[in-house]
Amino acid sequence: MGKAYSIAGQLLLVGALLMSPIATAGLQLDLDQSQLTPAQVQVSQTLLAEATAALPPSLVEQLDRTVPVRWRDLQESVFGRATPGGTLELNRHWLTDLSAGHEDRFPDGRQHGTLRQELLATLIHEIAHLYDRGRSWQAEQRSLLRHCRNRYQAQGKAGLPAECRGQTERRFTLSDDPRFLDLAGWAQQAGRRGIRESDNHQSYRSPDNYELHSPAEYLAVNLEYFLLDPQYACRRPALHAYFRDHFDWAPPAADCPGEVPYLYAGLDAQRPALGSLDPERIYAVHYLLAEPNEQWASRWGHSMLRLVVCAPGRPPGPDCLLDLDHHLVLSFRAFVDDLQLSSWDGLIGNYPSRLFMLPLQKVVDEYTRLELRGLSSIPLRMDEQARRQLALQAATLHWSYDGTYYFISNNCAVETLKLLRSGSALPQLQDIDSLTPAGLLEVLNARGLADLRPLQDRQAALRQGYYFDSYRERYQQMFEVIRSRLRIPIERIEDWLANPADQRQAWFAAADTRSTAALLVLEEAIRRRQMLLIQQDLKQRFLSSDAPPALTETAQLVQGLLSASSFLSRPGELLDEGYGLPQPQESQRFIELAGARQQALLTTADDVEQRLLSLINPQQRQQLDATNGNISLLAQQLRRLHEESGGIQLP
Repeated sequence: MGKAYSIAGQLLLVGALLMSPIATAGLQLDLDQSQLTPAQVQVSQTLLAEATAALPPSLVEQLDRTVPVRWRDLQESVFGRATPGGTLELNRHWLTDLSAGHEDRFPDGRQHGTLRQELLATLIHEIAHLYDRGRSWQAEQRSLLRHCRNRYQAQGKAGLPAECRGQTERRFTLSDDPRFLDLAGWAQQAGRRGIRESDNHQSYRSPDNYELHSPAEYLAVNLEYFLLDPQYACRRPALHAYFRDHFDWAPPAADCPGEVPYLYAGLDAQRPALGSLDPERIYAVHYLLAEPNEQWASRWGHSMLRLVVCAPGRPPGPDCLLDLDHHLVLSFRAFVDDLQLSSWDGLIGNYPSRLFMLPLQKVVDEYTRLELRGLSSIPLRMDEQARRQLALQAATLHWSYDGTYYFISNNCAVETLKLLRSGSALPQLQDIDSLTPAGLLEVLNARGLADLRPLQDRQAALRQGYYFDSYRERYQQMFEVIRSRLRIPIERIEDWLANPADQRQAWFAAADTRSTAALLVLEEAIRRRQMLLIQQDLKQRFLSSDAPPALTETAQLVQGLLSASSFLSRPGELLDEGYGLPQPQESQRFIELAGARQQALLTTADDVEQRLLSLINPQQRQQLDATNGNISLLAQQLRRLHEESGGIQLP
């Protein structure tokens, strides 16, 4: 990280900088040489020259002032500070080491590594504050006035109109720029146009937690890394692009990996803990809307985003819609680490909100098969740059964000809108608000961002992957098959699903191939329904004040399992090295840590499952076993009927 300079090299660097235009115009760092030895003056001037050379040229030009710099006795933990009067003070404690050539020393607890890098970062940090507070009132005002006058005179008019004089009354800082605040983590509050959240929840994978103190400190800390760390472009790509565009300049950067990592949030021993996303393979972004159901927390639906990722080797195009195994879903969810979903806790914000990156098929199965909710996938009109930016911002939040979930004011719709706004930077999103998933879709459609045409024909949408129907509709179709073919007197599918297993089995013998297949589908649905009812019953018994000791002990195991699995939604807590997006050198360490955690969770989960089976209500257990028997019987019957009809032998 540090640089070793010979005496001759130091003199050449100082001389070159003193001869450069930067040294005679723009920002000047004026060293107080009193009480300094010649050697201390020399190393100090070299340090100031290196700091000035590291700054963006436009910053040096716009911050047109002389800034006094002096060494002072400060607390050892303080490397430097800026006084209210604009003087930069460096800690004299480190001057001895610097002048003695110990600039590669590694101070304890510092982020930049060597002593020289820490002192350079300190100077940049404080200069960033000066730039943030002062550049717009002078240089920017002159620039605005000059631009307005030139435009007015180009129209053949003379004088200075009132509209130009009015522009000079504007005053702003870089750290309150809306785009910067979106990326930095101070998002707009829902329902309060323009009002920003008071806290920053991007608390994981931070280079320096001091950045979370305020937008001004976030700006100063990140300018340090933008200028001093070549990997900043890889670790915080959106902020690197923001600084590059603002200054119209960027320092040399490292070559970044083509893919960004994410954690697979599941307990699947056959699947790697770490996945990777190539933003260049994203063909489209869809707004994914889960239909509401009767559950309190789901009555407004659920907002998600779908990344249509092309299979490796396939060029981006409409055929990528067929690559379902590669599609990812971005879903903000309330991570619940207790045994029940409390509507009150959701209202007052006791649940953390985290961004999951999930395989599309997992999400489709969860909603359509388990929750019996349909999914609409609505294409969003985004260009390639917006899609790429969105993917990088999503990956950043996946590793850093630990928000607070409110069912009303910071729910999935609000979080999804914030991600769309900060990720894509589309101007149509900057002044909109929505508190519900359906409402957000209406707004996106009204702004011309949502394309509803693919869903107008439901059957075509099903075939083309724009709609995923609830399995309840399929179950209803299966029920109509067995009703008509077997003349079953039951009229409602709900009554058939609630029928005892032996009464359902009485109809099996008369079933032909088609009705046997329909019966098999319904028996599998009944088994899933029974498991959900068993889970709900166990939750109520766990929470009962008179629960028996065996149940209480198991409840504690379940609670521990849920708590231990929190890293699946908060991957940033596993890595205590680096910042921002993990780089290849950190990924292997992460895989080792996550793999060990997952294996421990799988072992505990197996133990919990065996305990839960022993605690199931005897009547529920009898019906579950009978349903499993029905499924086995129907599978054998379907195989036999298929073979008798001359079909290929089924496995």
